[in-house]
Amino acid sequence: MWTEEKLDQLLTTPSEKLAIDMKTLDGDIMILGAGGKMGPTLSILAKNAAREAGVKKRVIAVSRFSDPIVVDLLKKSGVEMISADLLTPGALEAMPDVENIIFMAGKKFGTDGNEYATWAMNTWLPSRVAERFQRSRIVVFSSGNLYPKVPVGGGGATEQTHTEPVGEYCMSCQGRERMFEYAAKTFGTRVAVFRLNYAVDLRYGVLYDMAKNILDGQPIRETTPSFNCIWQGDANEAAIRLLQYASSDVFYLNVTGPETAGVRETAQKLGKLLGKEPTFTGTPADTAYLSNAGKMFHLFGYPRVPLETLIEWQAQWILDGGRALGKPTHFEERKGSY
Repeated sequence: MWTEEKLDQLLTTPSEKLAIDMKTLDGDIMILGAGGKMGPTLSILAKNAAREAGVKKRVIAVSRFSDPIVVDLLKKSGVEMISADLLTPGALEAMPDVENIIFMAGKKFGTDGNEYATWAMNTWLPSRVAERFQRSRIVVFSSGNLYPKVPVGGGGATEQTHTEPVGEYCMSCQGRERMFEYAAKTFGTRVAVFRLNYAVDLRYGVLYDMAKNILDGQPIRETTPSFNCIWQGDANEAAIRLLQYASSDVFYLNVTGPETAGVRETAQKLGKLLGKEPTFTGTPADTAYLSNAGKMFHLFGYPRVPLETLIEWQAQWILDGGRALGKPTHFEERKGSY
């Protein structure tokens, strides 16, 4: 039976390879925007990896920390916390100088009608972070949705695919990347860009969204016929290990699973496990937001948790009464409206 404790333990147990990398990574680690969907478990994973490696390393999580569950989890794990609104004047200047930065702060949902706030968080703040921490290594969280929609059977966009952001959210994410690129070219800042396609945590993600629609009797939109996803534990590991590749030439990495998952096929598998037949709406297109993560697999190996296992875990999590974060992915969105 799934419990929060079991899930968090799985998400925060480092692999042997991560522990080895942690031995050679000099300096402490600070995660900016650590209170979101991935930040808490990433912070704890980094701390646990340092312990496993037998090295003394501060892991500092920075966020507004509005969720008491997250605060308690981080405190128990030995992660240092700094409560701050990074948009507030003086907040960045008050942060300690740290060798390694993982920048996760961002705004996506609620962009429509609130575009100025999205641009402030996703583009203006990165420009200030890039200047403040110009001597640090920085891993920058970004989105695979910067790429154009590609043919479903085409293997996915690679890091060499030209970006074509659609909608203000994706445009602001492109702006985020450009600000860090500017720092790399101007200050020599070491930067690695982490283009993620859909992490799965069981409390949220593409699979959770599908399963909830099935149980609620809501039709699943097939307009976007396929997707990529990756176990959040594997994505978090990749983010931490990516620090060693940060470069003033800017290192780009697609992060997702190896499978191109069909929406209909995945929903049918979930429906069978949940004991309820899914319904569908919309006409499937022949393109989708898909990424090719071959470069990631070459560097770090294949993800430890395959898609079929994720589907089984997701169904069982819901059947066991697991909670949800209430943060839908809107993976089916094709016009950039969030």
